[in-house]
Amino acid sequence: MAPQYKHFSKPDASQKDRVPPGQSLAKGFPVLTYGDTQQISQAQWQLSITGLAEPKCFTWADLMALPQSSFDIDFHCVTRWSKLDMPWQGVRVTDLMAEVALQPGAKAVMQHCYGGYTTNLLLEDFLRPENFFAHTVYGEPLSADHGGPLRLVVPHLYAWKSGKWLQELSFLAEDEPGFWEKNGYHMRGEPFAEERYSGRF
Repeated sequence: MAPQYKHFSKPDASQKDRVPPGQSLAKGFPVLTYGDTQQISQAQWQLSITGLAEPKCFTWADLMALPQSSFDIDFHCVTRWSKLDMPWQGVRVTDLMAEVALQPGAKAVMQHCYGGYTTNLLLEDFLRPENFFAHTVYGEPLSADHGGPLRLVVPHLYAWKSGKWLQELSFLAEDEPGFWEKNGYHMRGEPFAEERYSGRF
């Protein structure tokens, strides 16, 4: 059942087409994290490009030199909460990837995060123009609790696919499971299809 606490509400009739099945609307921005919250300063942060791509490393200054964009998106967590019209700022995946030379055989990407978390995406899901690397939400720098200094945001998939504390993008010839995918979660995670679990366990 959807959560029925004071911090959650059911979508009204005007919102139903935007809220996936089984979800309630969160009044705040819940914090859900596997493992310890990572504390990485902007000066320490780097994003490495590995695998089927020309090796490259982005520093925080490199990231800030890329085109900066604003986004208003709906955000859906597999734990059955959603938030609508969240205002973020960051760098479009397509703008960063314009600086990356992929090899022809790349079909998927594994996100590696500070702290050891991993999650996978098919390249076609990763390269969508609405996806972005987020550093700001609600006008404030993204907090460590929510994945700061930088996380990926993939609005069309459940939020576990939007890796917090992003450290490395490894491009792969075949799709491979990350942490939660190895532990029973769906390989893709599309909210409106309720792709929560793999059925393998």
